[in-house]
Amino acid sequence: MVVLHVKGRVLVGPQDVRDELWVVDGRVTYTRPAGPLAADVRTVTGWALPGLVDAHCHVGIDAHGAVDEATSEKQALTDRDAGALLLRDAGSAADTRWIDDRDDLPKIIRAGRHIARTRRYIRNYAHEIEPADLVAYVAREARRGDGWVKLVGDWIDRDAGDLAACWPRAEVEAAIAEAHRLGARVTAHCFAEESLRDLVEAGIDCVEHATGLTEETIPLFAERGVAIVPTLVNIATFPRLAAGGEEKFPRWAGHMRRLHERRYDTVRAAYDAGIPVFVGTDAGGSLPHGLVAAEVAELAKAGIPPLDALSATTWAARAWLGRPALEEGAPADLVVYDEDPRADVRVLAAPRRVVLNGRVVL
Repeated sequence: MVVLHVKGRVLVGPQDVRDELWVVDGRVTYTRPAGPLAADVRTVTGWALPGLVDAHCHVGIDAHGAVDEATSEKQALTDRDAGALLLRDAGSAADTRWIDDRDDLPKIIRAGRHIARTRRYIRNYAHEIEPADLVAYVAREARRGDGWVKLVGDWIDRDAGDLAACWPRAEVEAAIAEAHRLGARVTAHCFAEESLRDLVEAGIDCVEHATGLTEETIPLFAERGVAIVPTLVNIATFPRLAAGGEEKFPRWAGHMRRLHERRYDTVRAAYDAGIPVFVGTDAGGSLPHGLVAAEVAELAKAGIPPLDALSATTWAARAWLGRPALEEGAPADLVVYDEDPRADVRVLAAPRRVVLNGRVVL
């Protein structure tokens, strides 16, 4: 039996710091294994954190749609080596269930495939349907996913030349109710302002990006406990997107620039109001994987205190997703650093060791 001994500072919680932990049979324990340990003990030293969470990524797609298993594997390995050991896949056109059989790849919580309005999302990504079919497709993805369903809440309306809500209120209410009946939570892609009130009042659980939050909707999110995953590393691309669409859709381009300009103020206002904020990169599609540390740094830049930005990818994120951190008996998924990441979140960009299912994989 190979035993792993992690020594130094083990950050079990924001203020719960221990001197060591042991990994026996792939599980965390704080009790030294009984009996002689012989030579099959490997020791790792440093500052240990629960495996990081990327709560919005896409394994199995690129800018053109679904990719093959070799590409999906490379994406997952890139996230793993960056320390992201728990991924919430916020929509994928590929079947990545085979990853669950690999103990060297991150654990994935899937939201099924995106559900979008016809011709109102990125080609080859989503089920593209009309409102009358929304409830049926939400039920389908609720059964296929791992407790989440992903809607496209808004996208450019080419006739209007700007971002616009995709779904009527009544259909959204019925669809979210059906997901909840089936035990799934619902999240939605939302850049703009228009769709937010309807989605929240309909009972949505989370909103991705949430750049359209305003003084009117922030209190509503806070009151209902609706989480946001800002994906600031993705929002950084808005000026480039706006420049590419300026000639054809100037109104949309101007809107995207305004959302980008106020992005940090929006996130800080949400945090100050008590809205749960979690780390997500939107990796996949047009963004590379492995950006979890950059997103934590962006949250800190927005004004979220470093310890809370760190919690948004560790303890709080894992609790929100219903997965353990470094409790007694939990799967040994952890990342070790040379310095205290609570003091400077930029430390996350340089993991010293990555341990997944009790094995040192980096």
